[in-house]
Amino acid sequence: MKQTYPLPVHHSWPLYERDRFFELGQLHGNDTLDPVPDLDDVVAPVRTARLGQWECDLTDNDRLSWSDEVYDIFGIPRGAVVARHEAVALYAEGSRTAMEKLRAYAIRHRRGFTLDVEIKPAQAPRRWMRLIAAPVCVDDHVVKLQGLKFLVPDAGGREF
Repeated sequence: MKQTYPLPVHHSWPLYERDRFFELGQLHGNDTLDPVPDLDDVVAPVRTARLGQWECDLTDNDRLSWSDEVYDIFGIPRGAVVARHEAVALYAEGSRTAMEKLRAYAIRHRRGFTLDVEIKPAQAPRRWMRLIAAPVCVDDHVVKLQGLKFLVPDAGGREF
């Protein structure tokens, strides 16, 4: 039986709101989450999620850097060298298309985005993952994308 995520998140946001949507240190440590009420649907699942940090260096052939948690989410042995095209191939078709469109928009317009995607991990069943991304700019050029990836638990605390 195919399980679907009930309330997918999909939106773009300007870089000046970066701290409003996530602060890598705060989210990763689960210390303090953004108290803004309209962001509860974006940040509330983080309290129980296994957070993974990631980075994609656009100046170095889209070289990926992942924390151990991201390797676990994708079912890939920790520390393995993963090319971006290999990681993208693990996204379900519709999710891959949405992610690539938002990614291109984020790079072109220097905007962050939040998106729920369905992935097909290498050594695990299909699941839903929340992807939070923000560009890193040098002058007016985006040189990296970085952010968080985490499995979103359902109402019963089970991860999709």
